[in-house]
Amino acid sequence: MHRLSAWLLLAAAGAAGAHAPTAESAAPIALDVPAWLWICLAVSLLLYALGLARLWRRAGRGHGIAAWRSGCFAAGWLVLLAALASPLDTWSARLFSAHMLQHELLMVVASPLLVLGRPLAVWTFGLPLSLRRACGGALRAATWRRVWRLVTLPLTAWALHAVALWAWHAPAAFDAALRSEAVHELQHASFLASALLFWWTVLGVRHSAPGVPLLSVFTTMIHSGALGALLALSPWVWYLPYAASASALGWDALLDQQLGGLVMWAPAGVAYFVSGLMLAARLLRPTAAAPGADVPLSASGCAPGTARPTIASRSARSGRARPGRA
Repeated sequence: MHRLSAWLLLAAAGAAGAHAPTAESAAPIALDVPAWLWICLAVSLLLYALGLARLWRRAGRGHGIAAWRSGCFAAGWLVLLAALASPLDTWSARLFSAHMLQHELLMVVASPLLVLGRPLAVWTFGLPLSLRRACGGALRAATWRRVWRLVTLPLTAWALHAVALWAWHAPAAFDAALRSEAVHELQHASFLASALLFWWTVLGVRHSAPGVPLLSVFTTMIHSGALGALLALSPWVWYLPYAASASALGWDALLDQQLGGLVMWAPAGVAYFVSGLMLAARLLRPTAAAPGADVPLSASGCAPGTARPTIASRSARSGRARPGRA
């Protein structure tokens, strides 16, 4: 995915090379990342590392959370860093194609990797015991469980993600995000949150109807690809602020938009297609999960009984497994 995205950007750069460079195009791109974003990224990584170390110390390395899941979280975190705290974020204010690459990294690369890493369960174990108990009590509350059950219904998560995708790409909403940094941050938060919910219903839980995740991925591939095709094949520029900024850089504004639509249409479509193939393979060849491989998750997304050690951790400390228990 990264190699394909890089190829697309290089192709765009070659197409734009026919234009004479301007003074602005030669100016250095300053990296301006807000402090709160650095704090959120750092806290999320440190809390995950602490929770993972605590889980593996009690249950044994690779137990509680499988090693490959922790690798997925690390990869997803690095993709978040590349999308939000790199020169790509600065370029996204000048080129529509860079903005689309940023969005797709958030929605179809970082989000599924983070979901596979089971961050809610690991973060819970990373908290101090007193705070873990308080959070466990709050998450077991009936109101929270009803809200969580509602937003993680496959149809609800699918609809929220679809609405976020189409509504924010309406010219009025997209232009507002370009004019206001606060609206831009809200746009990114909407994309990331809705994508995390969507991929949670696809990869994070097991459904009584196994075909539901496959249907969700297939229909999302269709409607997101349709939006990308509209952008790629449009004969006019949708977002006027990019017409000025792209021209100032020596780019053709319509070509920039068409490349951005292609990023949404092709690489993102490939990501959904590969996910669909993996889900279909799981349907055709169901395999039993290894006992104790992962922390069992409740409807709240956290390990049940987080206020006290799990069975696996008690058994690990005692040095013997309980009879008749996995």
